[in-house]
Amino acid sequence: MSVLSYLNNRASTAVLSETERTSINTSISTLGLRLDQYFTTDGDKLSKHFRFGSSTRSTILPRSIDPSSDVDYMVVFEKGGLTPQSYIDRLKRFAEKKYSSSEIYQSSPTIVLELNHIRFDLVPALNEYGAFYKIPNGPATWRQSNPNDFNTDLEKLNKDNSYLLKPTIRLAKIWNVTGSNGRVFDSFAFEKWIKDRSFWGCSNQTEYLFTVFDNLSANTDTQWRNDRILRAKELIANIRRYEKEDMPITAESEMKKLIPE
Repeated sequence: MSVLSYLNNRASTAVLSETERTSINTSISTLGLRLDQYFTTDGDKLSKHFRFGSSTRSTILPRSIDPSSDVDYMVVFEKGGLTPQSYIDRLKRFAEKKYSSSEIYQSSPTIVLELNHIRFDLVPALNEYGAFYKIPNGPATWRQSNPNDFNTDLEKLNKDNSYLLKPTIRLAKIWNVTGSNGRVFDSFAFEKWIKDRSFWGCSNQTEYLFTVFDNLSANTDTQWRNDRILRAKELIANIRRYEKEDMPITAESEMKKLIPE
């Protein structure tokens, strides 16, 4: 197997299985039903609720790869006027009532609901205008968000890049979550950063992934993160050298250190 064939195969396997997708969809249906059943008091009802984030754009990693993989779920309240923390508290009470046997905790600005097969991040929101919402920016202030604009941009760019951008993101996210210290970058921020890179001249999965690491800089405030980035660049240099020297097995072995099986 070559580096290219390994990456193509690894990217194709770093997706949710049919069983996982079915299980998540069932849990989402149950969650939506329970939300509607719980928030029935005038002034405390919901205007809508929906899934967003990586699970809607095929860049979510299976929990077998990333145990912290989650589904983002926006809960839009019909009436504003309160602080974000007030709505977070409402979601926490809902989760404790309807999911009493599950692990529930606040991870600002969300309520985390841990189920056996998936983790939900419940995000309180208020309607603003059009596709825009207000979501918490800490416990006391709001910020504007359009949860679907990134999806639209990514779909177009993925098509324009011969459908190699999403697999590249999944591969890079495998590297991001591999290591004893935790993830190097916030997953969403990392996806956005990759989306904004130029892949001009790239024609296959190896070249796309190399471009990601070529553009990374070891300039974070945390030494272990810088070490991880520098190690990745060292592995990329090794892979290039071994491929140039016609040593495909050794090159593939180095790639598996960067993007584990």
